[in-house]
Amino acid sequence: MLKGLVFARGSGALPSRVAADILRFDAASERLTGWVQFALALFLLGLYFVAPKPVDSMSQSLVPVGLGTYLGLTLLRLYLSHRAALPRLFLFASLLVDVALLYALIWSFHLQYGQPHAFSLKAPTVLYVFVFIALRALRFDPIWVLLTGLVAAFGWLGLVLLAIARDGSGAITRSFVDYVDGTRILIGAEIDKIVVMVAVSAILAIAVARARTLVTKTAREQAERAEIRRFLPAPVEAAITASKEAIVAGEGVERNAAIVVLDIRGFSAFAAGRDPKEVVAALVSLHAIVVPVVEKHGGIVDKYLGDGMLATFGAGRESKTPAADALSALVEIVEAAAEWTEELQMATGSRLAVNGAATAGRVIFAALGDEARLEYTVIGEAVNLAAKMEKHNKVEATAALTTAATLEAAILEGYRPPRLFRHLPDCRVAGVAEPLGLVAVA
Repeated sequence: MLKGLVFARGSGALPSRVAADILRFDAASERLTGWVQFALALFLLGLYFVAPKPVDSMSQSLVPVGLGTYLGLTLLRLYLSHRAALPRLFLFASLLVDVALLYALIWSFHLQYGQPHAFSLKAPTVLYVFVFIALRALRFDPIWVLLTGLVAAFGWLGLVLLAIARDGSGAITRSFVDYVDGTRILIGAEIDKIVVMVAVSAILAIAVARARTLVTKTAREQAERAEIRRFLPAPVEAAITASKEAIVAGEGVERNAAIVVLDIRGFSAFAAGRDPKEVVAALVSLHAIVVPVVEKHGGIVDKYLGDGMLATFGAGRESKTPAADALSALVEIVEAAAEWTEELQMATGSRLAVNGAATAGRVIFAALGDEARLEYTVIGEAVNLAAKMEKHNKVEATAALTTAATLEAAILEGYRPPRLFRHLPDCRVAGVAEPLGLVAVA
């Protein structure tokens, strides 16, 4: 069913979710078309009753009957379109009925006014054909626009031939004056009407086809972008989309930021011999707890490091309180991770521990990689120190650590440390030349 309704592009057909969106759009367009037709039928019926007309023509007029029939068919179409997608055969039949009823009303004019058959060809009501053509453009499918135009053109040709057959060849004139003043048929004028019907429908069909191609392309790109966005933090996406020029490796900005590094102690032993799905489920359950905490405090998860994680505060987007935000997040993560540890132990019998570290300082938020693939990341001493301090938790038997300097910076930013903070002066951290003043999060 999708084949006839959506366009293939490039390497293949549209993703199913995009195709489904287009189907829903088409269904909504059908309902909109039905409502417009209903409004048009009401308008024409009302116009007929309020417009002045010869008294003796009322009894012979088929207009109210035709418009009443059209109104009923429109209501039926509306009802069916709200229940399910209308089949193509029904849509084509509806198209034929629209044009047939309009032409039947036009043809009835010579009876209503007691004139030759050619008199009906001068009815300005034929202009409503273009309303029907334009209505099909609401569906955003060019084939229906073109079909309506062709049906209208062939239908009008049939009316012209019928008028000539009924009135005889004497009804044909080559004089434009006779055509305008009388009830004669000017072949050129009727050909003009047919050509305009076909031309308008063809031009509108081309416009709809071009617009549909553009919309389909945009819908595909939006779906792809929505999927990619799940792999990119919002600030990274903003940095990419807001760049006026192509991003190249090495481009970056230097900012005051804070880094939080997390790791699951004992995860390698936990994963050994277990079903990979169980291992992944454990990681995902922790991420579901930690990531919202990071984002709540204005941070972004820069990358997942197997059983670890690196989050940044004030790197992707500038912040006045990066250290305070990082420590607030770290404290909350430690508390939430303790509950996760208990739940996991009850479920699997294994006890894991989540360790973390936070540091603040100048970092570079930069794009790294080559021409084929780029990745935004943070570079700086604060990043390296956070990774080393996270490992130092094992030495100090702590859950999380930060430096005294980071705590001081956070306090200057308005942070109020809880009592569970414990100072550890002159600590030797592997890979760091000088002793550090550390602060433990109990």
